[in-house]
Amino acid sequence: MSFQATRMLTPGPTPIPDRVRLAMAAPLPHHRKDAFKKIMHENQDMLKTLFCTEGPVIPLACSGTGAMTASAFNLFEPGEKVLVATAGHFGDRWIDIAKMRGLDIVELRWPAGKAIEPEAVRKALDADAGIRGVFMQISETSTGVLHPVKEVAAITREREVLLVADGISAVSLSPILMDEWGIDCLLTGSQKGLMLPPGMAFVALSPRAWARAEQVRPTCFYFDLIGERENCAKDQTHYTSPISLMVGLNEALKMLFEYGMENVFRKQYALMKMARAGAEAMGLELFVEEEHSTWGLTSICMPEGVKASPVIAKAWKDCGVILTAGQGELKEKVIRLAHMGWVDWADIAAGLHALAYSLPEKPQGAYLEAALDAYHKALAE
Repeated sequence: MSFQATRMLTPGPTPIPDRVRLAMAAPLPHHRKDAFKKIMHENQDMLKTLFCTEGPVIPLACSGTGAMTASAFNLFEPGEKVLVATAGHFGDRWIDIAKMRGLDIVELRWPAGKAIEPEAVRKALDADAGIRGVFMQISETSTGVLHPVKEVAAITREREVLLVADGISAVSLSPILMDEWGIDCLLTGSQKGLMLPPGMAFVALSPRAWARAEQVRPTCFYFDLIGERENCAKDQTHYTSPISLMVGLNEALKMLFEYGMENVFRKQYALMKMARAGAEAMGLELFVEEEHSTWGLTSICMPEGVKASPVIAKAWKDCGVILTAGQGELKEKVIRLAHMGWVDWADIAAGLHALAYSLPEKPQGAYLEAALDAYHKALAE
């Protein structure tokens, strides 16, 4: 038995606040009765504010991958051509989903750890007038890159091209102005910045995306966004609701707005700066340049000859800190230190210490002091 706190510094699932856990432990309301409808109505108002959109934000009982699937199946017909801009494992997931939908895929493949250049998207669209949609990440969770989706949206909204953006590790972690930027489909999941267990996802569409969804022939019984929109207008879900998660969402959103989203974003930015400064003070290389680093996780390169897995195992066994490796080709090359949602500076300090303690050669120097100095400076910016 371990007699120490467990700190889960992973890019999903993330720690859950006591307020949220206790709310979900209360007796369940019935999902077709007034008490639950009130929760749904409150959630919808707060979700619209969170997404910065005037349209409905559709809750789905599924993982984030389910929301990705719903987007592809509701917005595009088999045979239509789409551009998938990918620079990592989850960007590649769009390719798998698009293939399953029978879409004609144009790949824009970018190096892992680098942000996709908007002009590359523009060139790809200029080269093929048949492209009807662009799929991409806002935050690539496998590498820690924040892609310039705002700039890409400025390109797609000038054309008859829908921009579908995966915000699973970005929504509520860094600013995303869906309507103002011109994102046509924005989605996220419950287990990242929303501070909930896995099991729920959210999709919001622009007016032109809804118009497109109304034209697409439904071929999926469960992921029917038009049917979900009709029920959402009645403070319901189309099928059985994930009641406990909806109750927890209500509490989590209230917490975020009580604190203030500007303060949430400032904290997330400061935690990113803290993690980067601490790793660099250890003499470790960072996988992503700061300019393009997502605010929810930091990917740290392993020293030459050191594999990530033993370091992660030791951090858990001896320090009670859960870190994650990279994915695919990066599995043994990087460690991802996440700072999403219900995580504070003390958690990141513990994560940095666990990393330093678990490396074969212990870093020299005051890495914690450097990290905390960067954190407080960033908060004051």
